[in-house]
Amino acid sequence: MYTVAGMFTALSVLVAPVAASAAELKIALSTEPTSIDPHYHNLSPNNALATHIFGALIEQDETQQLKPGLALSWKPINDTTWEFKLRQGVKFHDGSPFTAEDVAFTISRAGNVPDSPSSFGIYTKPIKEVKIVDPHTVHFITEEPYPLMPNDISTIRIVSKKHGEGATTADYNSGKAAIGAGPYKLVSFTPGQSIVLEANPNYWGDKPTFDKVTFRPITNAASRVAALLSGDVDLVDGVPTADIAQLKSNANVAISQAVSNRVIYLHIDSDRDVTPHATGKDGKEIKNPFKDVNVRRAISMAINRQAIVDRVMEGVAIPAGQLLPKGFFGVSPNIAVPTYNPQGAKKLLADAGYPDGFKLTIHGPNDRYINDAQIVQAVAQMLSRIGIEAAVDTMPRSTFFSRASKLEFSLLLVGWGSGTGEASSPLKSLLATYDKAAGMGPSNRGRYSNKEFDETLAQALVTVDDAAREKLLQKATEIAMSDVGLIPLHYEVSTWATKKGLTYVGRSDQGTLATYVKMGN
Repeated sequence: MYTVAGMFTALSVLVAPVAASAAELKIALSTEPTSIDPHYHNLSPNNALATHIFGALIEQDETQQLKPGLALSWKPINDTTWEFKLRQGVKFHDGSPFTAEDVAFTISRAGNVPDSPSSFGIYTKPIKEVKIVDPHTVHFITEEPYPLMPNDISTIRIVSKKHGEGATTADYNSGKAAIGAGPYKLVSFTPGQSIVLEANPNYWGDKPTFDKVTFRPITNAASRVAALLSGDVDLVDGVPTADIAQLKSNANVAISQAVSNRVIYLHIDSDRDVTPHATGKDGKEIKNPFKDVNVRRAISMAINRQAIVDRVMEGVAIPAGQLLPKGFFGVSPNIAVPTYNPQGAKKLLADAGYPDGFKLTIHGPNDRYINDAQIVQAVAQMLSRIGIEAAVDTMPRSTFFSRASKLEFSLLLVGWGSGTGEASSPLKSLLATYDKAAGMGPSNRGRYSNKEFDETLAQALVTVDDAAREKLLQKATEIAMSDVGLIPLHYEVSTWATKKGLTYVGRSDQGTLATYVKMGN
């Protein structure tokens, strides 16, 4: 069983140093980015790729601590204004200068990309105006105090106004608009085959170690490991849990691991009067059982999280009772992992009017999260023991997320990693009442809504004092978990493997970044 002390740990198999060429780094990805457009889809693989090409005003280190990026400094200058001082002398890949105009353009664009499956609006909507003070000073103006501005801004990649005006997501994917100020330039994006980058020799920060980086999507876990062992690639992410022990004993491989900020959870359709994939045992339409909190609690109690961690995840995960693991800002000390209690779950179902249970189809992806399809199967088996006759329908992530965003499912397996490294990100996106105009609840695919939760979260978002804000985030989390707005299962532990002579610094955001590959041990 995997154990961890604190929020983050990195483990490495030490290998003897060897000479390694810095000419090219070949990386196999378990999940392929869906777009080069840094604002199209708030998805971890997309965000990690965008980090190479596009700079951010504020960057995050491997534990998501904030550090200067394209902004040298930031501070509130009154209750509703944040001032950002921009780094001077920075140029985009085409040689044009980076200025405050690009920042203003980016903020206006980031939350308004057409057809975004998960919008960045949760991070930009609080900004009501971007005031350009001079070419290297901007003011972000909000209606109310907004202490989380630096955290939110660290998730937004800056694009060139010159190339971005009028540009579509397709223009970024083709490379036409993908002109950033990051350490690497885009050479080509061939979906299903490769993404090729080349070093930006004029990058303002530490010069890239590798002249060329090639990302290859290899979604099959066995094929990914085989590519590493054969020398076809230098680094793989998403190392299968079944292979970790063997790879740790291989002197030609280095392993690194990090406890992630990603919770794997079940989203529940608790809004509609009739939900599409829950019926009576006879197959006839019934009222939506998930509107009753006792049914939601019954499902949570029926799931043996430790068994999933031990058997499905082979010990490489941590059972979850809330949205982030211990050590992150806003985590409540008052929430325990729900106790596995099938008899109690049966009683709750009976109390809710379903003594014999009902039929249900659980949906999930089969190529997005670690062992995702197996987790869905395990949950279905556990629900069957309390009388819920659960079928399983898993599918490729491209199909799954599109359908999930159209609210086609009743109970679905999803994952969420906090882009800001604290609790407001999942609270705003997953549990806040859906409000497109306000940028709230963009990934609330169960359309959960709780007035007390919304009010508590809103208060937290305008509370400047850190300690007071953390207590409010904890309270909001407690409200939603008590009401079973969603059902946390476990936190992923991420595993990377590199060839001998390279090591990877594991990140809590699960990002696979060429800039975190080190030569030697």
